[in-house]
Amino acid sequence: MAAVELTLFGHFMARLAQGAVIDIAGQKDRALLAILALSPGPAQSRDKLAGLLWSDRGDRQARDSLKHSLTRLRHSLAADPSPILADRQSVRLDPAMVAVDVSEFERLVGEGTPSALEQATALYRGDLLEGIGVRDAAFEEWLLVERQRLRHAAEEALTRLMTQSLAAGARERASTAARRLLALDPLRESACRAMMRIHAEEGQGAQALRMYETLRDRLHAELGVKPEAETVRLYEAIRAQRTGPEPAIRPAAPVEAAAAAPLPLPSKPSIAVLPFQNLSGDPEQDYFADGIVEEIITALSRMRWLFVIARNSTFTYKDRAIDVKQIGRELGVRYVLEGSVRKSASKVRIAGQLIDATTGVHLWADRFDGTLEDIFDLQEQVTSRVVGAISPRLEQAEIERAKSKPTGSLDAYDYYLRGIAAVHRWTREANDEALSMFRLAIELDPNFASAYGMAARCYSQRKVSGWMVDREKEIAETTRLARRAVDLGRDDAIALATAGMALGYVVGDLEACSDFIDRALALNPNLAWAWLFNGWAKIWMGEPEAALEHVARAMRLSPHDPQFFNMQAAAGMAHLLKGRYGEASSWAEMAVRDNPHHLLAECAAAASSALAGRLPEAERSIARLRGFDPGLRVSNLDKFIPFRRAEDLSRLAEGLRKAGLPE
Repeated sequence: MAAVELTLFGHFMARLAQGAVIDIAGQKDRALLAILALSPGPAQSRDKLAGLLWSDRGDRQARDSLKHSLTRLRHSLAADPSPILADRQSVRLDPAMVAVDVSEFERLVGEGTPSALEQATALYRGDLLEGIGVRDAAFEEWLLVERQRLRHAAEEALTRLMTQSLAAGARERASTAARRLLALDPLRESACRAMMRIHAEEGQGAQALRMYETLRDRLHAELGVKPEAETVRLYEAIRAQRTGPEPAIRPAAPVEAAAAAPLPLPSKPSIAVLPFQNLSGDPEQDYFADGIVEEIITALSRMRWLFVIARNSTFTYKDRAIDVKQIGRELGVRYVLEGSVRKSASKVRIAGQLIDATTGVHLWADRFDGTLEDIFDLQEQVTSRVVGAISPRLEQAEIERAKSKPTGSLDAYDYYLRGIAAVHRWTREANDEALSMFRLAIELDPNFASAYGMAARCYSQRKVSGWMVDREKEIAETTRLARRAVDLGRDDAIALATAGMALGYVVGDLEACSDFIDRALALNPNLAWAWLFNGWAKIWMGEPEAALEHVARAMRLSPHDPQFFNMQAAAGMAHLLKGRYGEASSWAEMAVRDNPHHLLAECAAAASSALAGRLPEAERSIARLRGFDPGLRVSNLDKFIPFRRAEDLSRLAEGLRKAGLPE
């Protein structure tokens, strides 16, 4: 039994299992506990937590504030053992010790039965953390996205409950769901129609007509649009029937499930992008919504590891209310992306949600705002952000799926996914495991281009972490793997990007590196890793400003990337080459805190601190650096970092020499 129960829907409340309320007075302490509770189990970086709640403070002060907040929380929760588990780098909440209403809500929504949906919607007592008073831009952005995701999940659960109840003749339950749906979104026409039908069936035609008139007036006042045609037809039918005895209005027939057996899922992750719903009431906006969907489908199709349903198939669902689980069965896909467009005056808002069609669980949700003056630029921006955001979510969902499968049933793609998961852990043992997984994938599928590329990526990781044993032999193996990835994956962005990175950093072939990564970006301009690798390529080729632009693009595309520290390390090195030592030190130290094995980050931290006159910090960096790679010297830096320009190597060498690296 959980020792602590958390209520996050509506106003925050924490209770002991026996019922006593736990006094957590600090707003940021409550916010921190909520952040941990929404991701129970997986460890979260201390730097990211500090950045979410104390982004207006310096790094050290923010980490101190986080430490004090954790101490207060442990004291308030008063559980032994504490449900808060932390080390120097990360913090997590023990899910076995804490019961969270949001987690139970999501579990029940995933179950999907009328009883489960009724219980789930009862838990949704209000928006996430209503009334919380944390004034920090990073936290406010996080809270906005989480609130929107959970509100959308509640609206979808109420819609499903309402539809199922109408079909089953459970009028009271349908009415309750519809009223709650209208309380969340007064412009939700499906809920208004349901209430109109219920009122008409109960002989309350006048009340049904008043509901329509209220909706009509609101739509006109707030959006300048008219009700949907289906709503108007229902209104006219009810009004016509009031001239004589009012026959009962039968509920709309539910969409019949496809008679055909469900299609089998492909061996690789699969997705269908549904037509985005036009909430504007303006049919002329259909072309914009349809254009976004087509662009997203095209962008996703560039990912060779992803099976994408063609536009002609998904657009058969336009203007149809069908459960995503049914769509998953009919199209044979594991994931469904749906969205909506709402126009008001010159502004447009686009929302998107990624759903696991096998469970109904929402994996991601976000919204994008812009003006119609730049409608096509907005379309391109939304496409880039949506694809960039969902790609890592898809990959992580697939990794978790593969990890849960018995080892004996793995195929090439599942070995590949396990290899990626090991790469993200970035330890010497995990690197060995990743190489083993990629080799097994190649054994099962000798033409698996991305597996060759990721195997080559492992050797890049080995070099930057000081794990190389036989340098010449490993360079030769990297060359073999990378060239094979390129030969097999001429239209595979992941194969090209990882091969290019390995050829540039491990082998020192900067021309091939730049060429292959550029080709990867031409194939898939939304691949965050390709932008990151291109940033490193620009650093080595002496173009630090271009490097910063490319790294910033990677950060925007994948702000929660498991290897965000690699992006921070690249930013630190680029600032160092530009002579901006304070910024270089800040970026590099963040990277080192997240991953002490990244020796390029440690080099940048040591050199920039020394050149900025902060010798104690520089000397500590050098001590750590030499602990990981005792053989590193100023004289062999050119073998560790493939700088093309002598002045870049000289600048780094000068800083490391001042920091105490031996000649």
